[in-house]
Amino acid sequence: MIRYKVKKNFVKMFPVSWRDTGITIGILAGVYLVCAIIHYFSPGFRNDAMLFFLAIVLIARSTEGYFYDVAASFLSVICVNFAFTYPYNDLNFTISGYPLAFMVMLFTSLSVSTLTSRAKQQDKMREQVTKERIYSNLLRSVSHDIRTPLTSIAGSASALMDSKEKLSDEQKEELLCGIYEEAQWLVRVVENILSITRMGGENSHISKTPELPEEIISSAVARIGKVYPKEKIQIRLPEDYFFVPMDPILIEQVIFNVLENAVLHAKDHTCITISLYKTGNTVTFEISDDGCSAAGKSGLSFGAMFDSDSSGEKNVKRNMGIGLAVCKSIILAHGGTLDADISRKGTVISFTLPM
Repeated sequence: MIRYKVKKNFVKMFPVSWRDTGITIGILAGVYLVCAIIHYFSPGFRNDAMLFFLAIVLIARSTEGYFYDVAASFLSVICVNFAFTYPYNDLNFTISGYPLAFMVMLFTSLSVSTLTSRAKQQDKMREQVTKERIYSNLLRSVSHDIRTPLTSIAGSASALMDSKEKLSDEQKEELLCGIYEEAQWLVRVVENILSITRMGGENSHISKTPELPEEIISSAVARIGKVYPKEKIQIRLPEDYFFVPMDPILIEQVIFNVLENAVLHAKDHTCITISLYKTGNTVTFEISDDGCSAAGKSGLSFGAMFDSDSSGEKNVKRNMGIGLAVCKSIILAHGGTLDADISRKGTVISFTLPM
């Protein structure tokens, strides 16, 4: 068991791969070629060791583990001694002063490679901590968004089962409508979660296909119309037709989330407008309303999970949390940008996609 752990740790510290091997050989060969060219035009050049130090730093930053750093350090010492130190094309460590100089070079190279490798490990640890924090915030948000509708569904169902004979038809219908609305809300939360899993991760590859943005907008508006049939939504489209590379399911989810956010949190709004226009190599989707945003003075945060109102009461701002956080992740994964402009005249949320 101990031998297995030692072997596992050794492999982890000194991994070997074709990619890192190619990078190491390429960098060392490039520096060797540069030094050879410099010596051809300037035979008195004596700073070869500094160039190989640079090669070692580049290798340490570009490869995993310590194996390639150590190997590059030894190879650099040998290259400088063999090719760029008199007598040329001959290994000679007996020249006065050179043994000490080469030992210092080797020690310095190993120290630089070790420090660089440790810096990379610390960067990876910080990145891992950041991802864990994001996942924990996501779980907290999901729990917060799901708990309230589940409680409402359980309460309404309990009232129907325990007091169905005492309730009037109107009261029963009201309870059933509440159960239906909360269930629909849970469906949309699950759709947001599925959108996250569809992306796989922050740096994952998204499958893009050329799509007509008009069709995506129409599909999202049709979905929001089924949930909020009384909402008035205007669509402004350009005269020219063009295709945009995107994942249609994810972009439709973004538009739906932003529309729903406007429906729920733009107080006293009368109309929501979706505008589409092309600028250079980007296409912009703009969703605006004429209401007073619930985000108010604090602004709209695409990373926040839930807020509290000024009165101190708990205000469950559904879809402003996980919904908009999902929007940000989807747009960034597409290589686009997401922005919000909040004023007394309403809120404008826009996002761009590269053509």
